[in-house]
Amino acid sequence: MNLSLQKKDKKYLWHPYTQMKDYQTRDLLIIDHAQGNYLYDEHGKRYFDTISSWWCILHGHNHPTMQEFVSRQLHRLDQVLLAGTSHEPAILLAEKLVKLTSAPLSKIFFSDNGSTACEVALKMSLQYWRHRELPAKNRFISLERGYHGDTIGTMSLGGVPEFHQEFKSILFPSFSLPSPHCYRCPMNREPGSCELECLNPLETLLAEKSEQVAAFILEPLLQAAGGMRMYPPAYLNRAAKLTKKYNIHLILDEVATGFGRTGRMFAYEHAGIVPDFLCLSKGLTGGMLAMGATVTSDKIYNAFYADYGENKTFYHGHTFTGNPLASAAALGSLQVFAEEKSLDYIQSIIPHLHQGMERFRALEWVGDVRCLGMICALELVKDKTSKEEFSFSERVGWKIYLKGLEKGLILRPMGNTVYLWLPLSTSRDEVDEIVELTYQVVADPKNIVGL
Repeated sequence: MNLSLQKKDKKYLWHPYTQMKDYQTRDLLIIDHAQGNYLYDEHGKRYFDTISSWWCILHGHNHPTMQEFVSRQLHRLDQVLLAGTSHEPAILLAEKLVKLTSAPLSKIFFSDNGSTACEVALKMSLQYWRHRELPAKNRFISLERGYHGDTIGTMSLGGVPEFHQEFKSILFPSFSLPSPHCYRCPMNREPGSCELECLNPLETLLAEKSEQVAAFILEPLLQAAGGMRMYPPAYLNRAAKLTKKYNIHLILDEVATGFGRTGRMFAYEHAGIVPDFLCLSKGLTGGMLAMGATVTSDKIYNAFYADYGENKTFYHGHTFTGNPLASAAALGSLQVFAEEKSLDYIQSIIPHLHQGMERFRALEWVGDVRCLGMICALELVKDKTSKEEFSFSERVGWKIYLKGLEKGLILRPMGNTVYLWLPLSTSRDEVDEIVELTYQVVADPKNIVGL
């Protein structure tokens, strides 16, 4: 039977985070190839990759430097276990990552993706306290609307109910704190009068139960999958001080924000703090191959460093931990940072992008415009005064996605939040075109359900 790609896709593939019935009567977008900041479908139509292919593409698709790194490695060593053996790309990458991060971060544990990078940090923290003879420190704190992955441990600390509520029966209990969402402040404060009251619940919890808490995990400055909620560096700075005061670990999930997205190499730099664990993925390899990394300190590492006859092994690993090809891709991406001075380049692009987004504030259904580095988000509302949200059944995001495709944009709204997550390689002219096309989509009342 000779089926088209469309028919074969619908017959055999189950897509992630996708309501498959939406494609019962319409075609899926099949991408044939990519170059730079553009994706091309099977008919040759070009699309701006405005969400960096789920937040991982840094330097554009198929960057020649990265291709060269991977190609050379492919002809040398494709895969070897990292348990009891090692190889040059993983060693060199670990060295570079330690130099990129801040002291006392000094040890790298590789894994496969962002969820496992966070899972590793949770397990290391828990086992660390056991080795320090404090086994009662076995609970974790997370934020409402926080997202750290889809493995069991990270789902247990996930604060996005629509993602994980179906699995509640198998998740372990944890402490959850209000989201520091300035637009919908849990303390009913305005930005001008805010004194970070949203951190009071953390201090109260730690004052009462810190002896039960192993770690506090959060996404620095940006709750990405939770709706592109952004909060000030002062919140992160004070949270870090509280974790030190009450002797718990601080785990920063920079799977999304790492590697230049916020204007600095890592988001924690904006707050002038250093975590106990730093979780990385997505941009780690510039989006070319799957990889995760958990960065921690000698202090943590040494708690697992046993005398002969003791068993303090960290029992965690993945077949493709530190895979040579993925390591080579990451080394290639870091080489691009060095050669093209990517962080310097975006310092002029970022304000240009933020200024361009200001025009959206005048639209009656745009309640909030928020930007951080190369990331901008629009929160759509029925009423600006009440901040009433559109219901799921109104499918605002779905209509905007479809209209975006017509304009040559890959937009993938999360509920009522439309966002841009641009590659670091995006030019000023591309910013102008992306913003203009996005405005044409969002400003058209026909694309907003219920108006």
